[in-house]
Amino acid sequence: MEVNFITLPWISRLLTPESQIREQDHRSEYVENSRGMKLFTCRWLPKNRDPRALIFLCHGYAMECSISMRGTAIPLTRAGFAVYGIDYEGHGKSSGLQGYVESFDAVVDDCSEHFTGICERPENRTKKRFLLGESMGGAVALLLHRKQPTFWNGAILVAPMCKISEEMKPHPIVISILTRLCKVIPTWKIIPTKDIIDTAIKCPERRMEVRNNPYCYKGRPRLRTGHELVKVSLQMEEKLHEVSLPFIIVHGGEDSVTDPAVSGLLYETAASADKTFKLYPEMWHALTSGEPPENIAVVFSDIVTWLDERSGGDARASSELEQKAGHDSRHVPVTGKPPPPPEDAHRTRAC
Repeated sequence: MEVNFITLPWISRLLTPESQIREQDHRSEYVENSRGMKLFTCRWLPKNRDPRALIFLCHGYAMECSISMRGTAIPLTRAGFAVYGIDYEGHGKSSGLQGYVESFDAVVDDCSEHFTGICERPENRTKKRFLLGESMGGAVALLLHRKQPTFWNGAILVAPMCKISEEMKPHPIVISILTRLCKVIPTWKIIPTKDIIDTAIKCPERRMEVRNNPYCYKGRPRLRTGHELVKVSLQMEEKLHEVSLPFIIVHGGEDSVTDPAVSGLLYETAASADKTFKLYPEMWHALTSGEPPENIAVVFSDIVTWLDERSGGDARASSELEQKAGHDSRHVPVTGKPPPPPEDAHRTRAC
């Protein structure tokens, strides 16, 4: 039995532009950080209802919030959550040299200042607070947790960058050379890399959208940016056992950008008593935006259900999806081989 997800009310409304306007209150503004830079911020609020909880988006490297993560914000807003995002320095519509991360600590500090300010507003003080980090944003989310270990109520980590796999780890000599070059030519775009758009995003239409998005950086990684990403990954590797907040990791089994095995290591190593790891066979890196709609629906079903269980809400929207999608056949348990799907189960689809 194959399910047509476009006919499901939850998904059809999600994919209709008119419903996006009708059901969300979307606004954006610029804020100034401690270094005098203008950072673009945006928010999506459910209309005519009090948000059940707050969700803060941490986007990936070379991406941005208002366009690239709109498809993440809208279903969460429809589920009753207030969603807030910020473009990092050098990303999206924010100030700074495009694609340039001079200091990862500064990125985390900017997010912390903006996000905590929202949490401290009178209308938000009693609401639960969740972080959602995609790819490099997963590292940002975990570092925000490290900065304030008891402040956040949980995190959704989507294919997170939290450690360099052993086969990809650069030799110490390479790291030493990289560190020295950063002092001389930090902004040069000389780090060789594969085309991440082609390897991260399964659907050709979505790849074209990203390529046509002027706010997404598409050049080679700048020297300082690459150094900062390597440095923070190595630092986080030593601190995975200190992760203590509730979290869910969702990761594609065919992800070639961030290693699913590293997510498994985070799950096994973290001190958190409440932790969940879902691995989706045949899915790629961009789980929430680059897969076919029916695959994306399953991932959001898991995310919304997880949030429902930790924010005092009901899971009616996600339960409907699970029942109609043959949900249990679509993700793999943390340990062991994936069970063979029943003959009538809906399988992961390619574009």
